[in-house]
Amino acid sequence: MNISTNTTNRGTRGIGNGKTQTFSYRAPAARSVQLVGDFTHWRRDPINLVRNRDGVWQTRVGLEPGEHPYRFIVDGEWRDDPECQTQAPNPYGSANSIRRVE
Repeated sequence: MNISTNTTNRGTRGIGNGKTQTFSYRAPAARSVQLVGDFTHWRRDPINLVRNRDGVWQTRVGLEPGEHPYRFIVDGEWRDDPECQTQAPNPYGSANSIRRVE
């Protein structure tokens, strides 16, 4: 898969020519929230989310069709996506959330 990334000022990253997906995480007291997954090479290219006035952090990402495992990093700690119903075990004894893109 040929992946090219670019980041804009509004928290949107395009990866390839994929479909835009919105990722959100509610953490009003957090100092930083990052999105990591197969589409960011995990920790190599994390995506910084942007906090809104309600304490919800958000970003939009262009993803190719398929299943994409991901997690959030909140203030340096790995976190599950509480809104995601689909998860799969990972080799570290926890689970990754799965985003399905049609």
